[in-house]
Amino acid sequence: MTGVSDSVSGSEKRENLTYERFGTAVRELAQTIADDGYEPDVVLSIARGGVFVAGGLAYALDCKNIHLVNVEFYTGVGTTLEMPVMLAPVPNVIDFSDKKVLIADDVADTGKTLKLVRDFCLGTVAEVRSAVIYEKSQSLVKCEYVWKRTDEWINFPWSVEPPIVRRTGQVLDA
Repeated sequence: MTGVSDSVSGSEKRENLTYERFGTAVRELAQTIADDGYEPDVVLSIARGGVFVAGGLAYALDCKNIHLVNVEFYTGVGTTLEMPVMLAPVPNVIDFSDKKVLIADDVADTGKTLKLVRDFCLGTVAEVRSAVIYEKSQSLVKCEYVWKRTDEWINFPWSVEPPIVRRTGQVLDA
């Protein structure tokens, strides 16, 4: 279970994930979850990067109940808000009552976003676990399912290119 890593501008290393490797990563992550015997009733996606992961995991684990939570934390490369913020519409916690929930995201970097979503679920759900493609050593949340651990900056295939258009008035637009 390894990704592809390239050197960028001298000693700065980056983890570069292609769409093809992403497909492999999601299938291997799903297999790890299945081998562990965990059968989630709900896959809870942390938007935006977690949407891709959640969709792949839900298909691979034959889980048709997917929810999405929007969390704003990163404002640019390496820049964040002080704390992550859940954006409207916030899912109705009743939808998760007594369910086994799998939180899906692309990366556990600081872990603050995952902690916010995990804390949102705790006390309501039967069980909550987390699955990510990448986990960094400084993450506050240690995920139950991780495809690869790295401390490098990660170039994801969906966010490595700049947007085709720049829109003003976006939530927490810098």
